[in-house]
Amino acid sequence: MVIKLSAEQLEYMAMYEKISGASVIDCVLPEKANRVVFVVRRGDISMAIGKGGMNVKKARSRFGRDIEIIEYNDDPGEFITKLASPARIQGVRIVEGSGKRTAYVNVHPQDRGIAIGKEGSTINKIKELSRRHHKIDNVVIV
Repeated sequence: MVIKLSAEQLEYMAMYEKISGASVIDCVLPEKANRVVFVVRRGDISMAIGKGGMNVKKARSRFGRDIEIIEYNDDPGEFITKLASPARIQGVRIVEGSGKRTAYVNVHPQDRGIAIGKEGSTINKIKELSRRHHKIDNVVIV
């Protein structure tokens, strides 16, 4: 699947790669949140964050936005679990039918609000990045 990125997203990605040295493979700018979500290559998460969060702090200062770093994973269940953090995920089941892929995410009952996020921000991020990287059409919190 080809990921289409705006000039703004490409600019953020290039700047964050320069700040951290990590390979950034995707960037999301959620509409309702003053944040940038970066997806970095598997194994680059420590480099992306930096010692004591140094790279995240530099980027936050430069971009004037909160920064979120997600480590890519080839396994859609593991990827969704990382996207939903800090919610406690008890399992992810991918169901295919009628040409659609749906991820059912079993969340600890106390963490349902965290998994959904303020005004749906977390679930929207999970849906967008799961679609872009794992061709998942829908994500359902159960």
